[in-house]
Amino acid sequence: MKTLPLLLTTLAFALHSPFCLAEKGADLKPLSAKPGKVLFEDNFEGGALGKQWAVNKGEWAIKDGAVAGSSKKEENHAGVFFLNLPNHNAIIRFSFQIVDGKGFGLSYNSAAGHLFRVLVTPEGFTVDKDRDKKDEKSKNEALAEAKGKIEPGQWHTMMVEVQGGKVTVQTDTGLKADISNSALDVDKTGFRFVTATSVLLDDVKVWAVE
Repeated sequence: MKTLPLLLTTLAFALHSPFCLAEKGADLKPLSAKPGKVLFEDNFEGGALGKQWAVNKGEWAIKDGAVAGSSKKEENHAGVFFLNLPNHNAIIRFSFQIVDGKGFGLSYNSAAGHLFRVLVTPEGFTVDKDRDKKDEKSKNEALAEAKGKIEPGQWHTMMVEVQGGKVTVQTDTGLKADISNSALDVDKTGFRFVTATSVLLDDVKVWAVE
């Protein structure tokens, strides 16, 4: 399989805004894409996970109205919580809490495998394009970095917009990043939340893009 051509890549940086407070379920508004109909919504009020969720690795279960996720040491793999919602362009907003001070990722796959991911830590987030495992010369590529405090043990909100090769990410704490990369303009299999340690998730909502 040939590596898709990278026609345009924009490296973006952002700083933390001291005037934005962390908030669960913050009503973030899209910055670059126009939201269409709601494709999916879950606030985990029920006792069991919905049918569109799949636990691929680790332990993921509803606890006190949120999903608690963690990896299993014996699996020797990060915990993976998959939302089966195929899409090409979409907007996702969700609340999260870094439990152990390390972080998690929101990962996108194509039919060919890993595509790109947003990696979140207490120091901010990055947007990284994944290497093509079928191409020995392919490497992970840093596309964007937004530095700023994301306090562990507190709830925060993130929105990720994908439209063609354009990806825009923002948090309720004022971090923002915006990139364009033609290799990302492909069908995606859904949304994968990934953690090597543990994380809490809530208020997941996905829109189509008009």
